[in-house]
Amino acid sequence: MAESVTLEYQTLGDAQKPAVVLIHGLFGDKDNLKSLARDLQDDYYCIMVDARNHGDSPHCAEMTYNLMAADVLTTVDALDVQQFAVVGHSMGGKIAMQLAMDNPNRVTRAVFADIAPADYDGTHDDILTALQQVDLQQISSRSDADKQLAKSISTQGVRQFLLKNLRKTDAGYEWRLNINGLIDQYSRIAGNVSDGQYDGPVLFIKGGDSNYLTEAHRDAITQRFSDVDVKVIEGTGHWLHAEKPRIFNRLVADFLAAD
Repeated sequence: MAESVTLEYQTLGDAQKPAVVLIHGLFGDKDNLKSLARDLQDDYYCIMVDARNHGDSPHCAEMTYNLMAADVLTTVDALDVQQFAVVGHSMGGKIAMQLAMDNPNRVTRAVFADIAPADYDGTHDDILTALQQVDLQQISSRSDADKQLAKSISTQGVRQFLLKNLRKTDAGYEWRLNINGLIDQYSRIAGNVSDGQYDGPVLFIKGGDSNYLTEAHRDAITQRFSDVDVKVIEGTGHWLHAEKPRIFNRLVADFLAAD
């Protein structure tokens, strides 16, 4: 049976303050929610993690949400943090959901950014294929990789986001992402979290122009979460925390500070 791993992490703030764990989405890393951590660091101990097969965390064969939630708990335990809030975006939101349901006595409250407890079709298949097809042996600069990706991915911002995962080594360039592992486990990543229950306070934040979180998900949400609030950031898509960070950060801060 697969075991949890300790994740790579970074912290901001005082370890004596209330803890909040920040979890990025697919293809991201611990820097994705650093703007939020900077805004929270005066009042909270912010723990930003790299999910397995992302960033500088271990490469693993399996990516179930139970395992990825257990990774976060193992990492928090290593920091001797007993109770904590959790904020997750997209895939990280699903990890946060599973974490809260599996550990309701540890998670004080939770924010799920533009994601629902639901199955999603293969919306990232093209990106995974494009990343796999980059010929790293033919790259002498990041712009070389960008030119290769541009054949399949037209949006520059998406390419720039993905290229943050490209690392220069003494031997050339390599991906920090475990791309083959992500492809192999993508059906699990796109799939749903387990059944469960979490009765603590929950905030869903939806991008107004995104279809990741809709009215069709209401039943799946209420089956798992009993104390739910929903906020919508108009004029944003799935990357709402990057598109309108001031509004997103304020919504999270207000929710964390609520009685």
